[in-house]
Amino acid sequence: MSNFDHLELDGHALRLFLAVLEEGSVTAAAERLGLTQSAVSHNLTKLRRIMHDPLFTKSGRGIVATAHAQNLAEQARFLLDQMQAFASGADFKPDGASMTLTIAANDLQRDLLLPTLFHNLDEALSNIRMTVVPSLLPGPALLRENHCDLLISPRPPEGVDIVQKRLLTDHYMVFYDPDMRDAPQSHDDYLGARHITVRYGNNRTLEFDDMLESQGIDRNIVLRVPNFTAIAEFLRGSNMIATLPSLLQKHALRDFARAPMPLNDLKDGTLDLPIFMCWHQRYQHDPSHRWLREQLEDVAATRLRMPANRPVSQSTRHAHPREGHHDDY
Repeated sequence: MSNFDHLELDGHALRLFLAVLEEGSVTAAAERLGLTQSAVSHNLTKLRRIMHDPLFTKSGRGIVATAHAQNLAEQARFLLDQMQAFASGADFKPDGASMTLTIAANDLQRDLLLPTLFHNLDEALSNIRMTVVPSLLPGPALLRENHCDLLISPRPPEGVDIVQKRLLTDHYMVFYDPDMRDAPQSHDDYLGARHITVRYGNNRTLEFDDMLESQGIDRNIVLRVPNFTAIAEFLRGSNMIATLPSLLQKHALRDFARAPMPLNDLKDGTLDLPIFMCWHQRYQHDPSHRWLREQLEDVAATRLRMPANRPVSQSTRHAHPREGHHDDY
C-alpha cells in the first residue's frame, strides 16, 4: 500500500508530469522547468508511488508514457487550468487592468492585425506593454517555453498541449503594376511571366510555392525577397507579377492591381491560406488570455470586412487602380 495519498499532489507535480510527457525526456523536461535532472527524477519516483504506475518507460534514447500516463494527461491539464482559473478569478475586467504580452507573427499577420489590436488594447486597458516577435517557422517550444503568449501563423505547431483556432481564411491572387502590364489572362501567360516571391531568411519558402512545385508547375521566378513588405518596391515599375495572399491588398500592396490566377489544373485548396491563432494549454481557461483572444478575433473579423484601400484593376493596361472592383470580404 502506498505511503502517499492524493493530498500529496500539487500543481508543481502535475506540471512536471506534463513536461516529461510532452518532452519525452527527463533532461529536456528539467531544462524546460529550470530544474536539475535529479530533482525531476526524484519527483517522478514520488508520482509513480502515488499513481501505482511506472508512468514512463525507456524507448531508444528517450522515454514514452505508459497507457495509464496518457490517460492521466488530460486530467492533469484540466486540474492545472482549474488551479489557474481559481487563482485568476472567474472574470477579467479590462477597466483599470494592465497587460504585458508577447505575440509572435510574421509580417503578413503582423501588419494586418496587430496595429489595430494594439490600438484597441490601448483604449480598453489602463496600461499595455506589447512585444511583437517574428514567428518564422514556429515550433511548439515557442509556446511551451513562454517565448510568446499568443502565436499567429498559417502553420500552427503540433503538440498535444498546443491549442489552435482559425482566425480567417485568405486566398492567393496575382499582384502587378497596372502601369507596366496587364493581368495574366491564360495558363501560358501566367507561367511565362517573370515572377517575384518570398523566401524567408531561414530559407523557408511560401507554402503556396511548395504546393505548385509539388504539382509540377514550374514558373519563371526571377526574384526572391525575405518578406512580404519588400515586394512593393521591386514590383513597382516592373513587368513582374507576384502571387501572394490577397489580404496584402489592405496594407503592403494596396497600390497595386490584382487578379485571379489563371491556372485551371490546380488541386482543390491550393489557393486557400488559413491563418490560426495558437496558445499553450496553460492559458486555455485564463480569463485575461481568453479576453485577449476575443479581442484578436474581433480585429480579424473587422479587417476582413474592410475594403482594400485601393480597389482592383482588372485588365486594361495603364488603367488607374481605382477603376476596378473590390473583392468581397
